[in-house]
Amino acid sequence: MRDEVLLFPELERKTAEPRSTGVFPSQKIEELIASEMIRAAQPIVAKQIQPASLDLRLGPIAYRVRASFLPGKNSTVEEKIRILGMGEIDLTRGAVFEKRCVYIVPLMEEWFLPEDCAGKTNPKSTTGRLDIFTRLITDYGTEFERVPPGYRGKLYAEVVPRTFSVRLQAGMSLNQVRFVRGKPITLEKDFTLNKMHEEDPLAFTPDDLPADSARLISIDLAGFGPEPQGNDAIVGYKAKEHAPLVDLSLVDHYDPAEFWEPIHATPRIILNPDDFYILVSKEKVRVPPELAAEMVAFDPSMGEFRIHYAGFFDPGFGHDLHEGRGTRAVLEVRSHEVPFVLDDGQVVARLEYERLTETPDKIYGPKIGSSYQSQGLSLSKQFKRW
Repeated sequence: MRDEVLLFPELERKTAEPRSTGVFPSQKIEELIASEMIRAAQPIVAKQIQPASLDLRLGPIAYRVRASFLPGKNSTVEEKIRILGMGEIDLTRGAVFEKRCVYIVPLMEEWFLPEDCAGKTNPKSTTGRLDIFTRLITDYGTEFERVPPGYRGKLYAEVVPRTFSVRLQAGMSLNQVRFVRGKPITLEKDFTLNKMHEEDPLAFTPDDLPADSARLISIDLAGFGPEPQGNDAIVGYKAKEHAPLVDLSLVDHYDPAEFWEPIHATPRIILNPDDFYILVSKEKVRVPPELAAEMVAFDPSMGEFRIHYAGFFDPGFGHDLHEGRGTRAVLEVRSHEVPFVLDDGQVVARLEYERLTETPDKIYGPKIGSSYQSQGLSLSKQFKRW
């Protein structure tokens, strides 16, 4: 590391003393569990604990409801279910959630957080790639995906399969939570982030050169790799309208041709409203172990579409690979209301980086069972390779 970097001691790989604010790493999550600030009817298992997040599990019962809702500051979720509920579903042996229907599932985990600790959630990668729209709800909650500091009580997942009907079972994880103390240091527009990217790049071009920006993510419709692949390159997938059921318990099982239409290299693509697309970033992302990243899912200034439902990038994502530099971001794309044109290389999203309170004991990768560490364009793990 060059001498001028020492002018910024916050850039050091390891922190001698834990920070008082930031995102909790795996060992801090384990402490919350050991102290019973996070409890569950069934013991929390090690594979639920990710480098900077905790996988939340579906409980044994689900409720079909008439509409999505927030309970508001004067109501619990169960009170709303009594008003809007249409039926109870047993998940102990698995059940089918039909597409475009709304379900509420009480989660196994309950929280008794300290007053200085809050939570924020996001769908898991597999959930996003199957276009399962899911959001966390709390009792007396006034916003989705956010758990207020000091929250004590039950947690619920709203689940809406958008493209495929799916089979789910108690114990499966559709979403994950990050625990945050105070207001973590966000490096989104900070000079420090630019300095880090100059010294040890956080994003790379397809030919492994440092990208111009560590934050901006553009779309790859050209199928560009170390060498261009030509017009036959598959650069994305469009979901078929009337596809079979997807059972989330099955891995490497389904023929993708039954569910998806391939998109070949093209200068541009017109997104059809309400169709669902799997595309991939041109940049390759690397998240060092001392940081966590989150992709902004929707920004009206970038156009009338939504990118990346599953937005968490764990510490270690795309880091320390044996071949290449960084890992591409797979993007779950849906247009809103009107057809929308995406051009190759168009900026479609941005990454926000946050400090952890300390470096996690484990980082994202095959050693902890991570599914997408060296991915290119790829569907969820339920599908065979195209």
